[in-house]
Amino acid sequence: MSAGFSAIVLAGRRDGRLDPLAANAGVSHKCLVPVAGKPMLLHVLEALDASPGITRIVVSIDAPDVIAPLIRRLGSGRISVEPSAPNLVDSVFGAANASAPPFLVTTADNVNLTPASVAEILAAAQGADAAAAFARRERVVAAHPDGQRRFYRFRCGDYSNCNAYVLGSREALKAAEVFRGGGQFAKFPMRIVKAFGLLNLIRFRYGLATLDGAFRGFSRRFGLAIRPIRVSDGALAIDVDNERTLHIAETILGERGSALGEPPQEVRLDRAAHRLGDPLLA
Repeated sequence: MSAGFSAIVLAGRRDGRLDPLAANAGVSHKCLVPVAGKPMLLHVLEALDASPGITRIVVSIDAPDVIAPLIRRLGSGRISVEPSAPNLVDSVFGAANASAPPFLVTTADNVNLTPASVAEILAAAQGADAAAAFARRERVVAAHPDGQRRFYRFRCGDYSNCNAYVLGSREALKAAEVFRGGGQFAKFPMRIVKAFGLLNLIRFRYGLATLDGAFRGFSRRFGLAIRPIRVSDGALAIDVDNERTLHIAETILGERGSALGEPPQEVRLDRAAHRLGDPLLA
């Protein structure tokens, strides 16, 4: 892998549907929903833009114009926008065609991403064709006791995925095909059969393999060196999927701001003030 990574941020609407969080906030896209006082996408872009290992950032979204004011506000010359596809896999392919490997792929709702976590992931991915970030249950619970309710069970412990993936080359993009059905394997175990095979489904269901052992099986299936990355920050496994996790993310971000000696952000703002016409996005 080279020293510089291209970050791909998936921010589009799935199948063109309005997300319930977006509807509640009065915005067109989930990535514009305010979290701790600013659009969730901005949290992710700020973390990536502050990461020395990231040389380019590509945001994949179905309506590029809606985030143009946000990109201008950030004022970074490293961010570009590409139209997304109706599904995750083709969106990744499209963004990858507009940038260069290696790639760090994440999502617009990964608001607890930090430059430190990005550096940890990129360093741990060196030498792998592809990698996926995981956090141990204990670290997730330490970040917030109600932050995550679904975990993958392995012989070495319980883990949650962190919506952060590394693809070391264009050839490794074929590993992204496992998400064509939508991912979310903890919610939909039969997707593992299609993506990884029946044996891996049994191993996942009954916790028969270690995390490393499971990924050795994935490596054999895809003919790639695919590696799990254990992140130290359990908050990375807590993305914003609903009102519950939105409030949890705001709590975590507020606590971290206070720990850094910064004034806590007002997290109970009137959300109507964050509509697309608000000066916040101008």
